[in-house]
Amino acid sequence: MTHWQNLLARSITTPEQLGRHFDLDFSALRGVSEQFPMRINPYYLGLIKTPGDPLWRQAVPDPRELEDTICLTDPLDEENRSPVENLVHTYPDRVLFLVTNQCAMYCRFCTRKRKVGTSRMLVSRQTMESAFAYLRKNKQIRDVLISGGDPLLLSDETLAWLLDNLRAIPSIQIIRIGSRVPCTLPMRITTRLAGILKRYHPLYLNTHFNHPDEVTPEAAKACARLAGAGIPLGSQTVLLKGVNDNAATITELMHRLLMIRVKPYYLFQADMTLGANHFRTRVETGIGIMQSLIGHTSGLAVPTFAIDAPGGGGKIPLTPNYLTSLGKTVTLKNYLGAPCGYHNDLD
Repeated sequence: MTHWQNLLARSITTPEQLGRHFDLDFSALRGVSEQFPMRINPYYLGLIKTPGDPLWRQAVPDPRELEDTICLTDPLDEENRSPVENLVHTYPDRVLFLVTNQCAMYCRFCTRKRKVGTSRMLVSRQTMESAFAYLRKNKQIRDVLISGGDPLLLSDETLAWLLDNLRAIPSIQIIRIGSRVPCTLPMRITTRLAGILKRYHPLYLNTHFNHPDEVTPEAAKACARLAGAGIPLGSQTVLLKGVNDNAATITELMHRLLMIRVKPYYLFQADMTLGANHFRTRVETGIGIMQSLIGHTSGLAVPTFAIDAPGGGGKIPLTPNYLTSLGKTVTLKNYLGAPCGYHNDLD
């Protein structure tokens, strides 16, 4: 068993185990963990400074998960957009390919918490073969996003088999991997894994950091291995109440990400996921954070703030309103609120 597999096998999965670690009674969380699985591996557990801190909130079940009556079981309508099992086809030229139901840590705000880590999501080579057949038939699909669960929890051999099959389809131009492993279990990013991924360019990896305390030396080493293999890295951060819903935290996170060669990609408004309503902020909070970034730091550090629209409407970017009027002269205000003009009459 490798080091990362050993860490994963030693994960905390019950409130009783959590209680023994912190010398507290968490038996009240049993019902939550039975409905929505819990997994906190020793690496991520070691980053939690105290119960209730931003990393704790992401990892540890909360009774409010069972009190949510507002949100949706399948907020992005993925089940109705799956022509074959575990393949979501929302946009014409790209698909989401779910290849595992396992994660290194089960985030409490997960969009797929209805099924990740449970028997309600079954993935096999047979289901993947059905996806390959669909992709071969639908030649307009040029971009495949591999997700799950976390695809980097697959074995090296299974990942190579999966990527070989995708690269054998002539119409597939771009392969993307969505993985939180560089953040939650960075020791999974071995030299061997980076060497395997390097064989399948153009290949991109979007990871997921939500708080500056997650940007550790171990995470930096993992990202350096991936970047060193020529893999462009982005981060899809989720705006979460009590975790990162303020300008100072987001700004520090974006700066730290750039230092480990990860480009801030998206800042997502939290999805309307059943059991995660307590993480949601008002949209105005995100707009305010974007105003604190735009013009006040490098454009490299500015992600796109977006809502992944409920019902499968797709990702919709949201920006502060700098446009005052549109006509022969465009009037604007800059990041400091000062008025500006641009000549727009080209006749």
